[in-house]
Amino acid sequence: MPIIFRSAPVSEPFTFDSVGNHWSQESVRRPKGYPLYHYLQTEKGCGRIEIQGRKYLLNEGEGVLIAPFTEHAYSGKTDSWFTLFATFAGTIESSIVTMLGNRSVIFIEKDQGAQIAALIRDVMEKYENPPVDEKSLSADCYRLLMYFVDGVYTRDLIKDPLYEKYVAPVVKEIETNYGQELTVLDLSRQVFITPQYLSRLFGRFLGCSAYEYLTVYRINKAKEFLLTFPRMSVQDIAQRVGFTDASHFIASFKKMTGLTPLEFRKLN
Repeated sequence: MPIIFRSAPVSEPFTFDSVGNHWSQESVRRPKGYPLYHYLQTEKGCGRIEIQGRKYLLNEGEGVLIAPFTEHAYSGKTDSWFTLFATFAGTIESSIVTMLGNRSVIFIEKDQGAQIAALIRDVMEKYENPPVDEKSLSADCYRLLMYFVDGVYTRDLIKDPLYEKYVAPVVKEIETNYGQELTVLDLSRQVFITPQYLSRLFGRFLGCSAYEYLTVYRINKAKEFLLTFPRMSVQDIAQRVGFTDASHFIASFKKMTGLTPLEFRKLN
């Protein structure tokens, strides 16, 4: 049951935070979701998966990509259920949400599942034969993400008119103007609903509140600035990503990453 966890600091645009295959899958329940994009695919047997209250079966060769902070749970339908999986990180991981068109869940059919399984087998071989080529693995990670960008074989769960009317415009506003002094009240006024209702809709479709989504997006953009502009001060970066108070920015950054901005920059 091979499984690899990232041990080195993030230094590549995209990288695997964890990856594995031939895994005897146990039951998992995550009411608050997982903090990274997470892909799961059935190798053998069949699994039951529940995402934001909706239930599906994951048959052999089928997979699902789940966005960060999206409520989900899964368990085996058959006596034995073997899976492969991957979670995604990187210095520009905040761009993944845009690459995937803000979709919180993407299903993969058997044809693409077979190609993904072959790619992950190749990745596992690279990890098992050091020295590990981080640049090559980053390219593999990007190749895997592109299967979800394609969309030809995917079933998009977000076709709800409430998402299109209220959530999608707010997500676009956050991604466009994250550096401005945005608040959930400001965002809710733009779509003519209350802040409480907006956060309930974000929880339903994206698995997090509107405030959490805004904060995560800002911190991920801050990571990009920290690594792309090594001479830029923490105070300047805080302002660029929408924090008026540098102390609040540092506290939020540490809460999310476990490191201060300067510690993150030194490690990477």
